[in-house]
Amino acid sequence: MKMTTMHRRQFLSGLAAAATASVGAASAQSPAQQQDWPQWRGPKRDGISPETGLLASWPSGGPKRLWQISNLGEGYGSLAIAGDRIYVQGRKGNDSVVFALNRTNGAPIWFSILGPRLDQDRGPGPRSTPTVDGEFIYAMSENGDLSCIRFKDGSSAWKRNVLRDFRGENPNWNLSESPLIDGNNVIVTPGGRDACIVALDKTTGKNVWTSKGLSDGAGYSSCIVADVAGVRTIMNLTAEAGVGVRASDGKLMWRESSPANGTANCTTPVLEGNRVFYTSAYGTGCTMLELTAAANNTVNAEKKYFNREMQNHHGGVVVHKGHVYGFSNAILTCMELATGRSVWKDRSVGKGSITLADGKLYLLGEGHVMGLAEATPAGYKELGRFQIEDQGLPSWAHPVVCGRKLYIRNQGLLSCYDVKA
Repeated sequence: MKMTTMHRRQFLSGLAAAATASVGAASAQSPAQQQDWPQWRGPKRDGISPETGLLASWPSGGPKRLWQISNLGEGYGSLAIAGDRIYVQGRKGNDSVVFALNRTNGAPIWFSILGPRLDQDRGPGPRSTPTVDGEFIYAMSENGDLSCIRFKDGSSAWKRNVLRDFRGENPNWNLSESPLIDGNNVIVTPGGRDACIVALDKTTGKNVWTSKGLSDGAGYSSCIVADVAGVRTIMNLTAEAGVGVRASDGKLMWRESSPANGTANCTTPVLEGNRVFYTSAYGTGCTMLELTAAANNTVNAEKKYFNREMQNHHGGVVVHKGHVYGFSNAILTCMELATGRSVWKDRSVGKGSITLADGKLYLLGEGHVMGLAEATPAGYKELGRFQIEDQGLPSWAHPVVCGRKLYIRNQGLLSCYDVKA
């Protein structure tokens, strides 16, 4: 939906007044430094930033804050960053929207309405992260309103509600998936009958395929995609299982129920080589599958282990040098990917979310503490921490490290910190 001139003017003036920018401190960067973070969990959807040259430790009180804005409304979604813009979902009035912001100082550029916002007892508003693909941004609301948005002005190229169109049911805490772009397709998980995962033409929004034979409900996770044993493969954690479908036609290749619980499956799977790792909380645990080529252009998945060493709720896990790092419930845990053996555990910042950059773990505790630690199996080594503002709800949005900046979204607030060495 396009904004009227009056609405645009009112919004821009209101949000600009909320931006406390130290523009001078945010000096121009070379193209090599100006990295992008175009989707959920970064360039490869694995929670890993390619950044180097970052602070080895933080001073007391944390790194220098460059700017902060305070008018995003609400929501738990993280950020996408591309070129000179930041994209983030939030609320405007009674609408669930996508905001485009200036990367230098957080000043508003436009907003685009996805659909009506929803309330929820664990926090209202959107839970997803936009996906940037060339001149378009793809975003899905907490109610399944999926939109292809033009980056230039925020107008919608096409829009559809995937829950309605594929007879899916919104899970209890509302859809939290971030759309995946794979070639000419946009991939989402409406959880419908014979349409758990679907592929739509990214230019028109028309159906390409549905995952026939897979009717799991939608969880709170997002898909990843990779070439596995010569087969382009889409993987996700549904409401009922860790699954893999063929990217060309949605054919189900594996379905493993052991890592799924009956309450909330939130964590995006991670792939390292030919191993895919799934995990969930609520007393469940983690499963590692080894993937190999099978007949008829398919992939075979063999369960190598299931254990309860990693019970990750929603904060994600990262793999670094053969080890998995993530919060097992409230305890930061390092474990061997190949064996599932736990190496060390530490209370760290309490239960939270995790991003890896320059060999360091960026840890955002849901109790509003941001921490930095070494990513090493030798043991937990903290390198700094600082408190962020309490907005009355848990700090669940995943932190982003991009362009030697640390970005923290906490409900209506978005803060940018300088973490360049």
